[in-house]
Amino acid sequence: MQEGMTGAQQGTILPDELVSLARRVIEANISLGRRVVVAESCTGGLVSAALTEIPGSSAVFDAGFVTYSNDQKKSILGVSQDVLDTFGAVSIATAWAMAQGALERSGADIAVSITGVAGPDGGTEMKPVGTVVFARAEKGNDSENVVADLRRFPDEGRAKIRLQAALCALELLLPDEPEADDA
Repeated sequence: MQEGMTGAQQGTILPDELVSLARRVIEANISLGRRVVVAESCTGGLVSAALTEIPGSSAVFDAGFVTYSNDQKKSILGVSQDVLDTFGAVSIATAWAMAQGALERSGADIAVSITGVAGPDGGTEMKPVGTVVFARAEKGNDSENVVADLRRFPDEGRAKIRLQAALCALELLLPDEPEADDA
């Protein structure tokens, strides 16, 4: 993005912070030769839209699955009915199954999934509006090595929750920082 210009001035309707982070994800994964896939529920394609907003994203972005309903989580990503019945759609188990399913059904090296309650309805005492779960799966990693996170964003409205969820998902697509040497 040109210095001093907003996303709208550059021809995007997406928030600047989302496009900026998506650019970092694309650039970092190009340098690693790594392809990415996203499985989205509550963000409804927002992460995929941000990634494809970046010129050259086709070198990195393999696919985006929007599986809003449980039926689609099952049929498209292979999430089992048992997982959905036992843990619910908004759970680490479901997010992990979504990420694994996206990785298996694509040519990607890394997958991120997002599932949550964006509101204004649908929240419960255990999973209030703003509860979002993320998972990351990487090709060649042990499927028992679960990388997942449950976040509870403030209920500042559906759009804000979805934006915060998309930003977190993009962060998971960045390479891990090398461990600092304690010596």
